[in-house]
Amino acid sequence: MYSSNIFLLMPSGYEWILVILAIVLLFGGRKIPELMRGLGQGMREFKKAKEEGLEDKTAEKNNKEAIKD
Repeated sequence: MYSSNIFLLMPSGYEWILVILAIVLLFGGRKIPELMRGLGQGMREFKKAKEEGLEDKTAEKNNKEAIKD
């Protein structure tokens, strides 16, 4: 697929309004803050795990370099 055609697949303004309206109807106004809070916590945990993984890799790389020297 060409990169110029990707914009045809993305929702426009009216489509976003319909999506938001469907979410409100499905989950109700009271559940949405809980869902967003859970989403935020999940994103924080993912970011933290990613950073810890990068730290582990750099520490492992430094240990290998120290052993070679």
